[in-house]
This record gives sequence, structure tokens and C-alpha cells, in this order.
Amino acid sequence: MTIQQCIDEKKSGFLYGNRLILPFKGRFLKVIVEKDIITDFSPSSKGINIVEEDYYTSLYFLEYNTLRETLSEYENIKIIVVEKDDNIFDVTKHKKLAVYKTDTHEATIEETEHDILFIE
Repeated sequence: MTIQQCIDEKKSGFLYGNRLILPFKGRFLKVIVEKDIITDFSPSSKGINIVEEDYYTSLYFLEYNTLRETLSEYENIKIIVVEKDDNIFDVTKHKKLAVYKTDTHEATIEETEHDILFIE
């Protein structure tokens, strides 16, 4: 599933412990949780570990015990990501997503055009 299909079909992710499971694969450029801005996605990164599976991607936030307790109902995880086959240098291809927790383990994924949510 592409990122755009996920948005169009209003697919959800999941929050389990320090793990965010997203129903797509992509090239991550920036992830923001609370005041942490993560741009290092190398295997040696101390803030995040990204594991790409066959049909989804898991983001493990290594500095947090549980994301559900970290995020309030008004806070979200902000992500800038590009489709796997798109050119990361074409800024028009950058997707700005906000991921919100729900009352269950599901996570709502929304596209946002509001640059104010992101520090570029």
C-alpha cells in the first residue's frame, strides 16, 4: 500500500509500547515526538529504529517506554515521508503526516498541509 492510498482510504496504524506500526512503506525524512526531532535513521541511531516488513513499517522509539502514555489526546507524532519510488529531492513529493492516538491501540493517520506543525 502506498502512503497516498493509506491517506485516501483512511487506514489506521497501531501503537504498541514504544512501537508505531504504519500500513505503508516510505522514505522517512523527519519524525517529531514531543520535543524530539529525529532525522537520523541510520542503524546506529539512538532515537529510533525503523523496521520495514513486507506490507508495513514499524517505528521503534527507543527513548520512550510507551507512546500511548507519552502522547496526550491533543498531541501527535509528526512525520515527513516520501513514497518509496518518489524523488526525495522533489519537495512537492514530501508528505506531512500527523499520527494521533485513539482510545484503542489504533492510531489515526492524517495528511496535513500546515507547515506550522513542522520545523523544516
